[in-house]
Amino acid sequence: MNSECMARNPRAGAVLLAVVAIFAIAGIIVSCGGGSKSMSTGMGTVNVTMSDPPSCMPPNGQFTHVYVTVRSVQAHISATADDNSSGWQELAPQLASAPVQIDLFSKPQATCILARLGSASLPAGSYQQIRLLLVSNTAATSAGPSTNACAGSGFNCVVLQDSTIHELQLSSQDNTGLKIPPGQIVGGPLQVTAGQSVDLNIDFNACASIVQEGNGKFRLKPTLTAGQVSANNTGISGQVLDSITKAPIVGSVQVAIEQQDPTSGVDRILMQTVADSNGNFNFCPLPTGSFDIVVVGIGPANLPYNATTVLNVPNGTNLGAVPLIAEVGATAPAVFQGFVTATNGATAGTIDVSLSALETVASGAATTRPITIPLQTIPATTTSPEVDSTGLVPVSTNTSCPTGAPAKANCAQYTLVVPASNPSVGIFSSSGFTYSTPATGDVLFSVDARAAVPLSGGTLDCTPSEQTTAKDATTAPLKALPATTTNVAEIDFSSCM
Repeated sequence: MNSECMARNPRAGAVLLAVVAIFAIAGIIVSCGGGSKSMSTGMGTVNVTMSDPPSCMPPNGQFTHVYVTVRSVQAHISATADDNSSGWQELAPQLASAPVQIDLFSKPQATCILARLGSASLPAGSYQQIRLLLVSNTAATSAGPSTNACAGSGFNCVVLQDSTIHELQLSSQDNTGLKIPPGQIVGGPLQVTAGQSVDLNIDFNACASIVQEGNGKFRLKPTLTAGQVSANNTGISGQVLDSITKAPIVGSVQVAIEQQDPTSGVDRILMQTVADSNGNFNFCPLPTGSFDIVVVGIGPANLPYNATTVLNVPNGTNLGAVPLIAEVGATAPAVFQGFVTATNGATAGTIDVSLSALETVASGAATTRPITIPLQTIPATTTSPEVDSTGLVPVSTNTSCPTGAPAKANCAQYTLVVPASNPSVGIFSSSGFTYSTPATGDVLFSVDARAAVPLSGGTLDCTPSEQTTAKDATTAPLKALPATTTNVAEIDFSSCM
């Protein structure tokens, strides 16, 4: 009805205005309420890729290949949607008829991408959760990839240094998916805009995702992050060198990229890699934002180096030379050993525990920040065996409980190999920056432990689900000493499911 008709019929005009107002109010309610709050009109395109710079290949670990077979990638606009909620949007429909088997330890191409999983058009909106669904190890052959590297050990497997193939047991990931919750989507929710294309990269941290059970079997406890990436952001790179010789370190150099946990303030590892024989590293693709880089190393004859960290590094930065300082007089890194226990009231609890070693660094004139130190392996010598870090342990039996453990508890022992020196710190600035001289005196650490429900895809467990101790077994401050094993205060989890 045009304005002339409304002028001749005021009553009709009033009715029309009322109807328009009702629809306008309804539109506001729909846009502001419930699960539709992040959706908007129009369609956008999402392109999905996967990366994983592995850090636990020989000689730093026992895995030469880790194969997973992906059959679906999905996203949801609700941060609280569960496995059975409606509204999951498929991001790679191509996988339904042609699942992709990916070797997470294959060397990525120059673009840093292991695999391109697919693309799809979906409603514009702000997507809060992402999940990957894997092909079941018991699926029919016709449901798997065209070629299967697992050779009779399902469709998801690990290959050890001795070339043996072992099935990688899934929790419920073939049905409910590998979850990437809001806190693990770097840079915030995936923003899909009508008429535009966005690139989503998923980083699969295989080294932090594999649990070896007491029976020798391997199980997947997924650790994934995701983020919206741009072709203009080429990542963060650099070259790790000995601070005195200015040459690459002959040995093992671990490099981690981290961001602060908004809840605890702790720097968590997002991705981790090993510097190449020339000391070079490159993290890409990365979402827009700033990150912290933490580097550790072990040189010839197990010579330990201090940790060096660079704070507030923006994506697209080449750091140039990153110096590591040798621990003069040390013959090996420090080793922490401790126990974690789990109870559920008067019965034993069964959990998976992720362990991290933390050091505190100055991040400004009057502020400090706990950073996660990448865990290392001490190679075997003619007089001593290899010492491996066990940053992920299953707590499922009472056979290894120490004296004084809670009654009816399940227990597990862990080992963390760390530098025995204080970190050198650089705070990034576009005008240039320098690295601090490591502080002398005591080298203080804390051990952080997080509990999860086994076979759950990473669901947190126990009350509280995270505990940190800065004490040794005698309740003294936890100090790292070169070539010395220090016992850490026991960490007891309770109210575990």
